[in-house]
Amino acid sequence: MASLMDRVRNYLRTPQGQRHMEKAKTLARDPRNQQKLRGLLARFRGGRTRH
Repeated sequence: MASLMDRVRNYLRTPQGQRHMEKAKTLARDPRNQQKLRGLLARFRGGRTRH
């Protein structure tokens, strides 16, 4: 049985996986999404967000 990581790698080699990877990269470059992620990480770390 293939491990989870092997299955993910295999999926990312497919055309659909490539499209999803490009979409994720585009979303990751958006400054609003970066700010949301920083706030989420700060909450998990117990920090405060800047407003």
